[in-house]
Amino acid sequence: MMTGQWLRSDTGTRWFFDSGALSLDFAYLGGFRAGSRLGPESGLAQPADGSSPWDGLLLPADLDDWLAERFPGLTGGASDRELADARGLRDATARLAVAAVDGAAPDPDDVDMLNLFAATPDVPPALAGGRRQAGAGRLRLGQALASVARDGVRLFDEVGFGGGDESRLRRCANPLCGLVYRDESRARSRRWCSMQRCGNRAKVRAHRARLAGDTSTGGGSGASSGSGAGAGSGA
Repeated sequence: MMTGQWLRSDTGTRWFFDSGALSLDFAYLGGFRAGSRLGPESGLAQPADGSSPWDGLLLPADLDDWLAERFPGLTGGASDRELADARGLRDATARLAVAAVDGAAPDPDDVDMLNLFAATPDVPPALAGGRRQAGAGRLRLGQALASVARDGVRLFDEVGFGGGDESRLRRCANPLCGLVYRDESRARSRRWCSMQRCGNRAKVRAHRARLAGDTSTGGGSGASSGSGAGAGSGA
């Protein structure tokens, strides 16, 4: 299953963030809150004025839409109780991700929450091309949430809770961002939440720093005067 989703920055710009895991995508529907060490450039940090952060699961329809995009064949709509349960899974997954990337011990209650959802029937795999649906044609919301939870179990089993540079669960290298993602690159070389976002910002900052350094050492003015002399002699 493809991962990633469109997020909206604090300036209102939409951008695509691939967290590298279905369960992390789900957690980014508002699960990362105060204490998660997200910076102001993440667009998901606690607002400075103390107001409530963005929440992607305010209404049952929000949950229906998100799951339907990833699990075709989902039937029925979420109830208020199912929305509350989904929010609990989302928040627990986010807290576990923060613990894993920071090398902290996970909260047993969060582990229990993830395991509880993962223990229920999930969306069965189905090979296309057959004559019968074999139970995969009509999916319940609980099955989709179970699949999300099982993805989380696999993720945290893989990365553990030791943190460190060797872990595949990382934070964006931009200290003003801090979004958590699973590094799927073969060489474990991913550094940014997005090369088009924080990666590009880092390049711009490095370029400005080099220009400032050249100016302070006289390198920039020397190059400029040289160019002017050349142009004058050419004329």
